[in-house]
Amino acid sequence: MEKIQLIKKKDKLLAIIIKNTYQCEGVDFITPNEFSQQLAYMHHPTGKVIDAHVHNLVHRNVVLTQEVLFIKKGRLRVDFYDEYKDYLESRILESGDAILLTSGGHGFKVLEEVEMIEVKQGPYSGDMDKTRFEGIYDEEVILKVEE
Repeated sequence: MEKIQLIKKKDKLLAIIIKNTYQCEGVDFITPNEFSQQLAYMHHPTGKVIDAHVHNLVHRNVVLTQEVLFIKKGRLRVDFYDEYKDYLESRILESGDAILLTSGGHGFKVLEEVEMIEVKQGPYSGDMDKTRFEGIYDEEVILKVEE
């Protein structure tokens, strides 16, 4: 199974899944520099010092909400749609997995009781923040499993 999975429609990246089994040494920035939400995997040995720092004020223009989910417990099916709300495929996330939803649409079905943490740009704008639509039925699921 691929430890980093890219969900795409043609050349459009919809999501990046980092499986719990992914490992590397040091820092691996997984997202392209132009993304408004940056995602990195970090692995440092005991005693490594990360320099103290503050973040500078940098004005950024964010026009599309991108969100990251960290699955603490359980199993979650993610259904992926393109920007036209057309269904593409589904993937299963498990404890320890993380996903960055970058574009297009998505829906979820809890397969086993889930605890997760969501991180996205704020502030939340309520109904102005998203357009809801009817998703697929269970019998329509195309479950993609990476080898």
